[in-house]
Amino acid sequence: MSSLHRVLYRSTGGAIGRRLVDNDMCLLTTTGRQSGKQHTVPLLYLCDDERLVVIASWGGRDEHPHWYLNLLAKPDANVQVLNDRWPATATTASPADRTIWWPRVLDAYDGYAEYESRTAREIPVVFLDPSS
Repeated sequence: MSSLHRVLYRSTGGAIGRRLVDNDMCLLTTTGRQSGKQHTVPLLYLCDDERLVVIASWGGRDEHPHWYLNLLAKPDANVQVLNDRWPATATTASPADRTIWWPRVLDAYDGYAEYESRTAREIPVVFLDPSS
């Protein structure tokens, strides 16, 4: 499903796939930590001024999603929102920032509470800051 979403979003400039579960969606492209290849995933995002906030939930699996592990290895990424594309640098929210952001995340999509209940890991909140 993610592959179809990515293709439709990219080919239509977000006209198809820009909203899911009443939230805006972006495409995040990371560099594979092992393969070195580019990987793109659709993600729900929140805004914090110019930076985007994404959640490494992977549906509540016990492992972090591959895109997040890729960002830990190499925090440089590319983001697409509708037709706009830009480079970004990823950072994981500090415990204090996560405490502030997690209630906002749950307000945006209550499914994250379900995902959180499925796993013992703390689900990371990730900031994507525009870079030049």
